[in-house]
Amino acid sequence: MSKQRVDGNVQPGIKWGPFTMRIPFVHLRFSLPDMLQGFAVAGATGLALVPYFMALLGLSFEEAVVMAMIHSLLISFSWMFFGDPYAPGWLTPAIPFVVAFITAPAYLGDHTSQFQAMTALSLNFAFILVILGATGLGAKLIKIVPNVFKGGIILGAAIAAFLRVTKDGDAANVFQSAPIAGTLGVVVCLVFAFSKPLQAIALNKPLLAKILGFGLLPGFIIAGTVGYFTGEFTYNIRWEILDIGAATVSLWEKASPFAIGWPPIETFIASFPLALITYILFFGDVVTGNEMIEHAQAQRSDEKLEIDSSRAHMATGIRNALMGITAPFFATQGVLWTGIQVVLLKRWAEGKDKLNSIYDSIGSFYLFGFPFLFMLLPIVTLLEPLLPVALAVTLILTAFACATLALALVNDATERGAMVITAMAFSLYEPWQGLLIGIFTIIALCGVSAFKPLKQDKNS
Repeated sequence: MSKQRVDGNVQPGIKWGPFTMRIPFVHLRFSLPDMLQGFAVAGATGLALVPYFMALLGLSFEEAVVMAMIHSLLISFSWMFFGDPYAPGWLTPAIPFVVAFITAPAYLGDHTSQFQAMTALSLNFAFILVILGATGLGAKLIKIVPNVFKGGIILGAAIAAFLRVTKDGDAANVFQSAPIAGTLGVVVCLVFAFSKPLQAIALNKPLLAKILGFGLLPGFIIAGTVGYFTGEFTYNIRWEILDIGAATVSLWEKASPFAIGWPPIETFIASFPLALITYILFFGDVVTGNEMIEHAQAQRSDEKLEIDSSRAHMATGIRNALMGITAPFFATQGVLWTGIQVVLLKRWAEGKDKLNSIYDSIGSFYLFGFPFLFMLLPIVTLLEPLLPVALAVTLILTAFACATLALALVNDATERGAMVITAMAFSLYEPWQGLLIGIFTIIALCGVSAFKPLKQDKNS
């Protein structure tokens, strides 16, 4: 039996240091709709980097799937062992920078050096996060950031997501690769997630309400079915069980620094700037996640969602360190999967009768942290064609949710204009360039006072 929560308190768990561990069926309950969504969305998205693992790093299909499985397991540590109320995911915008870094002449073609570079990136990033988390500097930095700058970061994520989902040749451009099935799937998911008229109709239609309760799953079923009949999706099912033992051993021998040797100091130095740039992305995700939770919290007084930016820093840092010594592929251990966070929070905000705790939803979506579906190759190969739909849906949901959240953060017309310019800078330029442009724009248009401590109504 799951432990009962006193109304207005944090969901029970086992405290250890600054963290809280929550055990499935003890501290969180099973949620069928979220579990089914997780199979479709998290399963398909979790496989997205398998082609990269194979083409860039020379892994076999089985080794690549095991690497994706380890990443998924470590991602689940965020809520399971550390207690963060976020739906965790990748630091997706950093992945193109990472691929460029490991395909530079110094590493290209040398898989051992590439894995060592990934380890160095992961450990550098972990060092930055743990130091900022343990000292509390990261949390202080997030608190002093003004709303206009937060809005610029969040709106920049929205613009970047919209741009990526329409970019020619990008894996997320499902409108190009599967125009009929992909478009239909994306539209159904977006309407089911956000349409006010549809939600109003569902109040008097129990069957429709039940369908809407399954979140993104109906859109994926429709897209997968239509795609099969239009010929846009081809299903090549492998009726096998992954030999996880052999694949894990061979992956360890190819990737772990305990087997191939630790990165030289030159690699740590060369990778440090990219780790710093990635911190800007992490910072943006924490800001976005916190604002989303605070916005949803007003609708659920029975469960307090404990936001702790220092804990998020340390938890993400530990996960990156573990990833760096077991299955190194940098930027797969972020703090927030924005598109999924908005879907899960929206369902949570509907009330305790629909969902007792946010952790029920997050835990069920991530299959309680045990990604056994990666071992079942029939499921893996069934989900593989849906990857473009999964990427497009999460990006579109991210864009919509971030845009609405950012626009609600500021009321002053000048601040709104500065926010848009900052957002464009973050979406079009490298993170450090966007940061500098945003700071300069806000100081020039809103004054230095915009960066002085903040939010007078916070304790009201």
